[in-house]
Amino acid sequence: MLLSLHVKNLALIREEQVDFTDGLNILTGETGAGKSIIIGSVNLALGAKADKGLIRTGEEYALVELIFGLDNETQKRRLTEMDLPVPEDGTILVKRKIYPGRSQCTINGETVTLTQLRDISRLLIDVYGQRENGALLQKKAQLSLVDSFAGEQDEELRAKVRESCARYQDLKHRWETDDLDTAQRAREADLLAYEVKEIEEARLKKGEDDELEKEYRRLSNFRRISEAVSAAGSLGSEEEESAAGQIERALRDLNAVNGLDENLDSLAGQLSDIDSLLSEFGRSLSDYVDSLSFDPQHFQQTEERLNTINRLKDKYGPTIGAILEAGQKKQQRLEELENYDASRQKLKKDLQAQKEQLLGLCGELSKLRREAASGLARLLTKELLDLNFNQVDFHVEFASGEENLSAAGYDDVTFYISMNPGEAPRPLDKVASGGELSRIMLGLKTVFAGKDDIHTFIFDEIDSGISGQTAWKVATKMGRLAGTHQILCITHLPQIAAMEDSHYLIRKTTDGQTTQTHIKRLEDGDSVRELGRMLGTSEVTDAVLENARELKRKAAAEKGRKLPAASDL
Repeated sequence: MLLSLHVKNLALIREEQVDFTDGLNILTGETGAGKSIIIGSVNLALGAKADKGLIRTGEEYALVELIFGLDNETQKRRLTEMDLPVPEDGTILVKRKIYPGRSQCTINGETVTLTQLRDISRLLIDVYGQRENGALLQKKAQLSLVDSFAGEQDEELRAKVRESCARYQDLKHRWETDDLDTAQRAREADLLAYEVKEIEEARLKKGEDDELEKEYRRLSNFRRISEAVSAAGSLGSEEEESAAGQIERALRDLNAVNGLDENLDSLAGQLSDIDSLLSEFGRSLSDYVDSLSFDPQHFQQTEERLNTINRLKDKYGPTIGAILEAGQKKQQRLEELENYDASRQKLKKDLQAQKEQLLGLCGELSKLRREAASGLARLLTKELLDLNFNQVDFHVEFASGEENLSAAGYDDVTFYISMNPGEAPRPLDKVASGGELSRIMLGLKTVFAGKDDIHTFIFDEIDSGISGQTAWKVATKMGRLAGTHQILCITHLPQIAAMEDSHYLIRKTTDGQTTQTHIKRLEDGDSVRELGRMLGTSEVTDAVLENARELKRKAAAEKGRKLPAASDL
């Protein structure tokens, strides 16, 4: 669940810190107070698009931090799979710092990309607003809902369909692009034969290019190596002025006073070791000099062999292994062309077999989807009736067949609904208003609440377009959903606000020079006064406050909570 939110230098917010609770967290405030900024800051922390206009005027950056408590082992496992640290206390710190032109994202102090941040957000929280309501009208989103309801078996089948479809598309592409006439086949075969011969005649061996590079580097720098060896060799010569000669003379002088001073004897021992090392170095260097030679013909052969290999690399691949693999593929293709009719028939047979396999998997997936759609329709109908629809006739229609074949299967689904007696069901996008879509979305979220691993939902004015008795039904549904989930809800409706487990007021202040947005958790008495304001009268009178208290008492009774004392309200 979302434990806390810290925002700094974002739009009208200078710096605000707020802790959230489990259950229903209600956010209210006057129009224009900055409620959208609060939810927007959460979205920013979770990877939404940011621009420099969000940074508070006069500041260098904006900062948003979220602290989550992990709710289940699935979340921990997925984070571990992403190679992200998971503290023993199960808390996740999501931090995003926004600068002009860029942003910096971290998870528990470890830098992540925006893509990773968005992937993580889908594990931790669901955000629903007017845009999500609109997405519900799209057939792709409707199919996704059916798949989600079907669960793990559906997911496994969809993975098999994707793999099968990829193989089918590859075979189909080969069939469509490999329809060659005699002249085209002859030209391609001639080129392949030349390329195969070129690779075979090179007689390449894996690793030989590395050895040749070393040998070429040694031979091309032979003069510099010889000069360096000659200079080094003078160290070990027996001449008086050489290093070896001077060390030998010094060692004789020290040995002459051996036993007179223990410290000096130790130094003499060290010098003796140096003399031995220098003698060993001299012998090794002498052996190297004996092996050092330059053969112009060998150098030329090495250079030519390297040029041959590098030319083949330019044509067929960056390594000898890649060149040899390319040669094998070209040989296979040449054999196909030489037996073109038989190869063509085999490809046709493989294509048909792959298509049949794909259609079989699509059929299994379609059957599973239809069963899931029936269960989804039954549960959603029940939830929508609880949300004050006069009647609900909801079902999912399928258009399935080869014409729809894709990596997602061959199903095209459409949600059909009738919400009034006497009206035949029609596609959802043809009949649902904004308020109806809000209730349908809430109904769907209630249906899915027990099927997903996400504990925290944000509803951004999901109550748009509803009022009266319907508002109370929506409030009741949301209150019950909050019994098992954490919900953050921005609302203008007192019926929903009264269901709160925690109530937060968002307000805007100004000193004439600057404007700031603040958020504060309300105690019961302040919550009643805020409800009074939301009831819409020009003055919050005692009668209005009593109405607000009654609304809270009714909400508490609906949720099965202990009623607050009258003095607290």
